[in-house]
Amino acid sequence: MFDQYGTVVDIQGGLVEYATPFLQAKGWTGSPNAFVTWWRRTHFENAMIDALLGRDHTSYRAIGEAAVAHVMDRAGIAYTEAEMRDLVAAIERLRPFPEVPPALERLRGRFRLVVLSNGDPDMLETAKRYHGIAFDQVISVAEAGAFKPHHATYAKAAELAGSHRTRCCSWRTTRSTASGRRRRGCARRSSTAAAGRLARRRISRT
Repeated sequence: MFDQYGTVVDIQGGLVEYATPFLQAKGWTGSPNAFVTWWRRTHFENAMIDALLGRDHTSYRAIGEAAVAHVMDRAGIAYTEAEMRDLVAAIERLRPFPEVPPALERLRGRFRLVVLSNGDPDMLETAKRYHGIAFDQVISVAEAGAFKPHHATYAKAAELAGSHRTRCCSWRTTRSTASGRRRRGCARRSSTAAAGRLARRRISRT
C-alpha cells in the first residue's frame, strides 16, 4: 500500500508551483515554499486532532480549506471563498514524481498496487486523471472514518484489499504513520518519494 500525497505525487512541489502566481497576484512577498509548508503542517495537525477526538470523520477537503484559510488569515492575504477552494482543489491535480510510474510498472505483476490515502474518495477519483497510474485499488481513509495513523484505517484497508494485514507492505514518506501500521501488524517500508529506489531493491512478500 502506498501513500498518495508525497509518495506517489509531489504535493509540496506541485502546490508551490500552483500557489506562486496566486501569492504574487496578491502582492505577498513571502516564500511560496514556506506558505505551502505552513499550510500543509496546519492541515496535518488538524487531521491528527480529528483522528484522536473519535468524533464523526471530517473530510480531507474541509480540513484543507480550514487550514489554508487560517494560513492566509495569519499572513494577511485577502482571499475569496472561491480562491480558498481552488487552492485546495489543486491537490487533485498533482503530478507524480517522475521516477514513480516506471518504478510501479516494475512492481506490477509481483504485487497488487494499492493506495491508502487520507484524501476524500472524490478527490482520489479526480486525481487518477492527473497522475495517470493504474492502481489495482484506491482506498480512502473515509472508509474507516479516521485519518492515518489511526490503526482502524490499516485494519479497514487490509479488509478492503482482501489481504491479511501481515501480507501488506506500506510505503510512505514520513514516520508519522508507523505506529498505526505496527498496531495492525503491517510491514512497513520507508521512502522519500523514492518508489524508484524501492523498485530497485529485492522486495520480499511479508
